[in-house]
Amino acid sequence: MALTTLDPNTALVAIDLQRGIVAAPTQPHSTADVVARTVELADAFRSHGLPVVLVRVSFAADGSDVAPGRTEAAVSGGQRPEGWDGIVDELSGHPQDIRVTKRNWGAFHGTDLDLQLRRRGITQIVLTGVATSIGVESTARAAHEHGYHVTLATDAMTDLTPQAHLNSVERIFPRLGETGTTAEIGELLTKTRTV
Repeated sequence: MALTTLDPNTALVAIDLQRGIVAAPTQPHSTADVVARTVELADAFRSHGLPVVLVRVSFAADGSDVAPGRTEAAVSGGQRPEGWDGIVDELSGHPQDIRVTKRNWGAFHGTDLDLQLRRRGITQIVLTGVATSIGVESTARAAHEHGYHVTLATDAMTDLTPQAHLNSVERIFPRLGETGTTAEIGELLTKTRTV
């Protein structure tokens, strides 16, 4: 579905744009490009008085709050470097931004994200971040289930493989909301806020 509208009460939600995650090699977009495009959107949202939510994933040093359960995929564990979970500098330094720490893939489960959005009358979210098929997709699914309109900035997200990114963008996201580029979302935001 093509991008059609942004609600007057829309929030930008950036997933896992933190030091330890943006250091990973990604495709089809570099994390530097994803961060730059998210900064562009964040600046636009702030200039229109709309909320920016910075979501990070973090765990206790002993791993006691990592989601349990057996999986076939190797779970990355062990000691993480100091500051790995800090939001990247390009997005930091805005005290009005909402910060959410998650312990799972998605940003809704076990956090106050839904409460923070509802208190502000938010009816729609625009999602960016890393990884498209994990944190972004999990958050998009939950947002859809919570009744939010979901818009996905497809050039402001990336994954470990282009196949994983494309599967989410082409097969999953059209069932959860609308997709658009950073430029398209920015243009629509300007139109919506000046009408």
